[in-house]
Amino acid sequence: MKKLALHWKIIIGMVLGILFGFLMNSIEGGRLFVGNWIAPLGKIFINLLKLIAVPLILASLIKGVSDLKDISKIRTMGLRTISIYMATTLIAIIIGLGIVNTVKPGEGMPESTIEKIKARYANDAGVKDKLMKASMQKEAGPLQPLVDIFPSNIFKSFADASMLQVIFFALFVGICLLLIEEEKAKPLIAFFDSLNEVVMKMVDLIMLFAPYAVFALLANVIIAFDDTEILIKLVYYALCVVVGLTIMVGVYLLLIRVYAKKSPLWFLKQISPAQLLAFSTSSSAATLPVTMERVEEHLGVDKEVSGFVLPVGATVNMDGTSLYQGIAAVFIMQVIWPEGLTFTNQMVIIFTALLASIGSAAVPSAGMVMLVIVLESVGFPAELLPIGLALIFAVDRPLDMCRTVINVTGDATVSTLVAKSLGKLHEPKPKAWDDNYTPVK
Repeated sequence: MKKLALHWKIIIGMVLGILFGFLMNSIEGGRLFVGNWIAPLGKIFINLLKLIAVPLILASLIKGVSDLKDISKIRTMGLRTISIYMATTLIAIIIGLGIVNTVKPGEGMPESTIEKIKARYANDAGVKDKLMKASMQKEAGPLQPLVDIFPSNIFKSFADASMLQVIFFALFVGICLLLIEEEKAKPLIAFFDSLNEVVMKMVDLIMLFAPYAVFALLANVIIAFDDTEILIKLVYYALCVVVGLTIMVGVYLLLIRVYAKKSPLWFLKQISPAQLLAFSTSSSAATLPVTMERVEEHLGVDKEVSGFVLPVGATVNMDGTSLYQGIAAVFIMQVIWPEGLTFTNQMVIIFTALLASIGSAAVPSAGMVMLVIVLESVGFPAELLPIGLALIFAVDRPLDMCRTVINVTGDATVSTLVAKSLGKLHEPKPKAWDDNYTPVK
């Protein structure tokens, strides 16, 4: 009997998790049960993925760079990667602004709804936390993002999972391995090659638990929705974001079809487990090990490309987040500051959202922190910021789940395009967790 494909198992886990969450919401003590006995399973799964993210980036990137045998190839790959990431992010923002200006979901919202949202969320601890983080990020100097790339203590960078610092260190080590005698470099290259294989096997084993973890994660998300009335009233805004994200998927599939010469349906099937995990975890960083495994083994992208493009993408490529920021900023202005909706301000939104996407952390709800910076860039009144965030806070988590799927899909798309341009796209060679199990069992 044919085994059920992993993506179908994950989908079943998602559906059952959602149904279980709604069921527990209707039972007295159900939320407490989910919080105490179900949610921890999802947290364990995310912790395991985060555990292997840094070793995987380190091993795959050092091995990939050392295999290039030519430092100029690193520059070529880096320029192509950043250029494509910036281009797709710009497209995403323009799509978002086009939709929100056409549909105008913020116009005509009843005053009673606005007042209810203000009363429910304006003083919410989550809103205050986002405002505080945005203020701290704004106070940093203009070159602080550049300074943050260079670690002073690499072990602290490993512990904090500071992706750009880990990438810099891996590139630095890889380049230095090219610059020393081959015989002296060979043992360390062999070590990282072996480490990469071990960590990829860890991904295979962790993914056996994925359907159950997704069940736990989705059940926990559902029980957090305690005001369905407000969710329903924000449906037009949410639909604008979802439609924009769907169009962005179409852009990716067009690029895969036209440039990579691959079937869009085949592409979606191969990366679907990573997409489903991105939806469940709302974190492209937590999903990174799975994204790398799917891109390397199931799309056929060489390790030297995926090891560079994907970690960089998890940090700087936030197409879904940028599209959301454009829609959210204009929606908030349509509701409470319509006089600010000038052509000039919308151009500023495009520019700021493009830059803000580079600084967005690959963790849940980081986009809302960057949204504050986008709003402040157009002169949005500071006293209205808590109300503005309150307007969208109720639907932020489900939309965060959706936009993370786009971020991960964009990373996989760009890695495929870069690999194709460098002649590093080959026939996929999927591996199973039990490939070498028989000799040792």
